[in-house]
Amino acid sequence: MSTLTIVLILVVLVAVVVGAAVLLRARKGAGSGARSLRRRFGPEYDRTLERHDGDSESAHRDLLGRVERHGGIRPLPLEPAVREQYVARWTTLQERFVDAPRQAVADADELLAHTAASRGFPDPQRREEQLDALSVHHPHHVEGLRTVRRAAHSESASTEELREALVHARALFEDLTGAGSPAGTKAARTRTSSARDRGHLLKPKGSGA
Repeated sequence: MSTLTIVLILVVLVAVVVGAAVLLRARKGAGSGARSLRRRFGPEYDRTLERHDGDSESAHRDLLGRVERHGGIRPLPLEPAVREQYVARWTTLQERFVDAPRQAVADADELLAHTAASRGFPDPQRREEQLDALSVHHPHHVEGLRTVRRAAHSESASTEELREALVHARALFEDLTGAGSPAGTKAARTRTSSARDRGHLLKPKGSGA
């Protein structure tokens, strides 16, 4: 075997090894990226994957696009008086649910949208953009806004479905009125606890609860 042949064989072997290493790193990088997105988005990752019919590449592009567009948002703190006002409004709409469940859910949708805008997220007129931004910063609870929004615009939603939507949305409301803002006043904390304790009021009349 000539020296030239040996050199060519070595070159081919090196090329194969390098190519395999590059491919392995690419696969590891893709896996690492998926794990990173899953950690960041939690349940929102699975919902996005489902919306893209299991197409992980499309789901990843969707999520990465949201991070690129909205990841730089620095949520604004709520002034104590504003927080007090929002918490009082939420407590009121919960109490109204017993007599007017559909209106209470519609009010919750509106209040969540305006609270998010007050925190520095896109305004209520840009609802899909607002949802995308919230999914980046509140991925564990953003589905509550989607749920209450669907219920508010559904003519066929039952009273029980409306109740579940409102309960589901409350976690996002508590996030928005507490996270990233100055330490709440004692009154604000008391009202939030009071709103939580009033969960039983979200039972429709005649439910026996």
